[in-house]
Amino acid sequence: MSQLPHEIAHTLTHFQQPQLVLALQTLPPEQQRQLLDQIQTVDFPMLRGIWQSAVSETPSATSDTDRPARARAPGNVVRQPGSTSDAEEWANAGRVGEQALRAGAVAIITVAGGQGTRLGFEHPKGMFPIGPVTDRTLFQVFAEQILARRNRYQAAIPWLIMTSDATHAETVTFFRANRFFGLDETSVVFFQQGNLPAIDAATGELLLAGPADLALSPDGHGGLVMALQNAGLIARMQHDGIQHLFYHQVDNPTAIIADPALIGFHCLRQSQLTTCVVCKTSPTERMGVLVDVDGHTEIIEYSELTPEQAAGHDESGQWIFWAGNTAIHVFDVAFLHHLTQKGSQLPIHVARKNVAFFNSAGVLEQPSDPGRPNAIKLERFIFDALPLATRTLIVEGDRQREFNPVKNKSGNDSAATSQAALNRIAHQWLQTAGYSIPSDRIVEISPLQALDHMELQQRLTAGILNLNEIRMK
Repeated sequence: MSQLPHEIAHTLTHFQQPQLVLALQTLPPEQQRQLLDQIQTVDFPMLRGIWQSAVSETPSATSDTDRPARARAPGNVVRQPGSTSDAEEWANAGRVGEQALRAGAVAIITVAGGQGTRLGFEHPKGMFPIGPVTDRTLFQVFAEQILARRNRYQAAIPWLIMTSDATHAETVTFFRANRFFGLDETSVVFFQQGNLPAIDAATGELLLAGPADLALSPDGHGGLVMALQNAGLIARMQHDGIQHLFYHQVDNPTAIIADPALIGFHCLRQSQLTTCVVCKTSPTERMGVLVDVDGHTEIIEYSELTPEQAAGHDESGQWIFWAGNTAIHVFDVAFLHHLTQKGSQLPIHVARKNVAFFNSAGVLEQPSDPGRPNAIKLERFIFDALPLATRTLIVEGDRQREFNPVKNKSGNDSAATSQAALNRIAHQWLQTAGYSIPSDRIVEISPLQALDHMELQQRLTAGILNLNEIRMK
């Protein structure tokens, strides 16, 4: 055991962390250093304030229970094209987006910190096999889209992949084993999101997951902002002339990566943060929705709405809560840099959970009473950036084409529904190109064969691609 640094001892005593003091005093030197390294990254004043707010009877400053009543259907929206002039507007946006891609002004970020636990898959979710014929993984589907975009626009489009402690090592190993799916290794950057400690709900003490380890959990997709900053990637993008960051999550294989039209609308409207939405299938669908609240674009989670509110219409008869969040965004890099500044950072949200912990006797306790969770867990949400932006834009995507996520083991938003969507899209593209494929055939088109139905038709007509090269079973 080595002497506890005076400054650390003072901080822990001041913020009432006696268990950490005891642990540090009794640990052997190597473990003491291990725990000290974790403690030195903790913002104790912030955590103390969060705990005090959480246990007080007064709602926290971020609590706003009447938001649904003040919400209005989003006003600044580009809807799916319904007329010739709409189609022309979308085509123009696509051209503007293509210019940004050719100029090297766009990077892509994939949020890949989650594991496939809900899918019964004991690996990073990006390694999940989703190809309906080939079992291509989610990572490979995205890699092939990015490679195809690079080839089309003859541009370096960097790919940033945000992992977590749970997924980082295995993800990097997987990419190396697959030779980065044909991408230049230097153009793919892995970086880890941060962690936040779990707090004892009764005392405000930080919980220990082991004798020399804080109980930590990923800080949510909102941790992206500071993770980019801490990895030096915001400065790197600014140096390299990257102005826009296309953001998507790892579970949606039909997302149109670096969608030129979405990027184009973002540029044309000079938006700081643009979000792709889809129309909800019903008021009770479990999706967060984009709305306007007091003049700002925000997301209201489905759990915040009563069934009556979710089905609500405004004075003009418009359904208020229609715009479902797809977790596809375009950020201005300058806006992300702004969010790293003190006072502009994303808020931290509190969730009460049961968390296993080592008590002062060194015994692992595993609380299980759902009615009295023992801990407070913390995370940030990326959509909290919306009300912090001066200029935002909402663009409606084609739900059938763009939003078919893999979230559940069965039922809606499962591997089965996502694979069915990939098969359906492939059939539609071939039919548009003039090829009729029996409906019982399962078809899969690689992004390297075609990024869209127009490219597929052109390549088949020109003889660049042969129908026999398309995978079917």
